[in-house]
Amino acid sequence: MNLAVVGTGYVGLVSGTCFAELGNHVICVDKLEQKVDQLNLNEIPIYEPGLEELVRKNKDAGRLAFTTNLTQAVKEADIILIAVGTPETETGAANLSYVYAVAEEIGEALDDTFKVIVNKSTVPVGTAEEVEEIVRRKKREVNINVSSVPEFLREGSAVHDTFHPDRVVIGTSSEKAASMLKELHLPLTENIVVTDSRSSEMIKYASNAFLATKISFINEIANICDLYEADVHAVAKGMGLDHRIGPKFLHAGIGYGGSCFPKDVKALKYLAEDKGYQPNILQAVNDVNEIQSRRMVEHLDRIFDGDISGRTIAILGLAFKPNTDDMREAPSVKIIQDLIKQGAAVRAFDPIAIENAKKMLPDEVEYVDSALAAINGADAAFLVTEWDECKSLTPKQWKESLKQPVVVDGRNALDKESLKAEGIIYHGIGRK
Repeated sequence: MNLAVVGTGYVGLVSGTCFAELGNHVICVDKLEQKVDQLNLNEIPIYEPGLEELVRKNKDAGRLAFTTNLTQAVKEADIILIAVGTPETETGAANLSYVYAVAEEIGEALDDTFKVIVNKSTVPVGTAEEVEEIVRRKKREVNINVSSVPEFLREGSAVHDTFHPDRVVIGTSSEKAASMLKELHLPLTENIVVTDSRSSEMIKYASNAFLATKISFINEIANICDLYEADVHAVAKGMGLDHRIGPKFLHAGIGYGGSCFPKDVKALKYLAEDKGYQPNILQAVNDVNEIQSRRMVEHLDRIFDGDISGRTIAILGLAFKPNTDDMREAPSVKIIQDLIKQGAAVRAFDPIAIENAKKMLPDEVEYVDSALAAINGADAAFLVTEWDECKSLTPKQWKESLKQPVVVDGRNALDKESLKAEGIIYHGIGRK
């Protein structure tokens, strides 16, 4: 098939490239000329394992191209995927201005051939209908269907997730569009759910909100474990063996971040409140996550009797999760801001996210090029992102490098017993 993908962020670039790998002809469109020029030179603007190689391979094979010319891309396409950002507004609602602007441009570019327009971006319930209305205002008799096919990609494993989806959800009112979209996705999975567009849009929000709920729930349990000297690792294992609960997303730590969970929980909460319904669970999920990262600093306050002024604190990991350079809603930001407010000096390491972090963090932060350099001479260390380089530090390296043997493990990713055996003061989240 011929595809046009509008937007070259995580979703658009990964989806377009992977569909090209399946043998489709894909044109990715972006307004930013500099970004398109970079992509045409095989320079990938985001860090995503395996993506650069796939882009290069499919460009060389003639299946993948990048352009700023939306009109030409639309005319050549059978299916047009809208994959632009829907950032959070001050109210928590999704900002749909980019989606609507693309819809207007598509409307102006359409010809008489049948086109399926797909909302790939995460959008509020009813957006597919609104996009169709915008397109038809531009060209009333146009032959189109606007469908919803939400993405369920995880940053850091987005290429793998595209090729190995748990399911594909297609929301459409057209049998022809459903047939085309099933044909496009059948090489990936036979687990295809076809429903209406509103239900499809809700599936995306409900899925992310439920996963965020599991994270906030186990973090709440971890906080209670701290009070009663129970071990949240054992609690999560015992819970996860119940097939009704399952083990995934029951890993206690400093909370979720990134471009999806925080934004989507707030957006779904806004949708409910906009209709006069108070979503108490969603409110609690958000509230627990807001304070969870700051509990790391409370550990230091207990260890140093509330006085960390003048102490050097090593921050291991800045991105919100490993295998990405994404700093959006990263817990490291709040942790570092709190440390600096209390007069601490911060020395930080991340293998790929430092340049993005510099745009968001105070100028006082010192950046180093290795995990070992970060902890050398520090009064305490925080494991914030569980990069392999950070997790692979040996107990001996921790003990010999730190000025004072204090480690706060915000991801519960280190071997508590081996660190304690080396004489290190170890604090995890809900780890007795």
